Amino acid sequence: MDRLEFYDRQSAGVLLGLKLAKVNLLRPVVLALPCGGVPVAAKVAEALGAPLDVIVVRKMGVPNRPELAMGALGEDQVVVLNHDVLRRAHVSGNELHEVETRERAELDRRVQRLRAVRPRESLVGRSAIIVDDGIATGATTRAAIRVARAHGARDVTVAAPVAPPAVVEMLTDVADRVVCLAEPDPFWAVGSWYRHFEAVTDDEVVNAINAAYTGASLAAAHQQPYQ
Repeated sequence: MDRLEFYDRQSAGVLLGLKLAKVNLLRPVVLALPCGGVPVAAKVAEALGAPLDVIVVRKMGVPNRPELAMGALGEDQVVVLNHDVLRRAHVSGNELHEVETRERAELDRRVQRLRAVRPRESLVGRSAIIVDDGIATGATTRAAIRVARAHGARDVTVAAPVAPPAVVEMLTDVADRVVCLAEPDPFWAVGSWYRHFEAVTDDEVVNAINAAYTGASLAAAHQQPYQ
């Protein structure tokens, strides 16, 4: 290959897990960003022997350019705004409010569904590892960092197979560490660095989280002494 390319999200997760296994972490919790981050995070959790959870955030796109993030929302009313994008795109207060209201409703719907399957893993005093399949602007990742810290994480690691160098540098200022396998420049889109990059559905996310939670519960039960 002329450039780095991951086969799929699972294989990228295996490689990311190998790298994270060398990091000193305290009782880590792997937090996937749904939907695309879940297959990657599942392999990271396997490599670390850590619980798999989700941290739900929602990108707020510019009204006429939804792919361009002007901010992001997270659980517990977290809001992160990209003021440079807001200014350049001339987004009005009313437009921002409309997008925030719409995306907050979708975030709440997703939280309700996921939390019905898997209760939130406590982060108090533990190392949080936020995993996505790639990071383009960092807006949703910044929101996820704020959510993790609000829930008591001892330290926060951001982990992704691929991200642009400027975004990695920016996230280094707000996370305790950033672990990234590739930092291409120019970056293009996250999917351009994968050979297979099919959409991940809500059902696949729910099944993966449920499987991880059920497996962890069974393992814990087997470790209990007989009464």
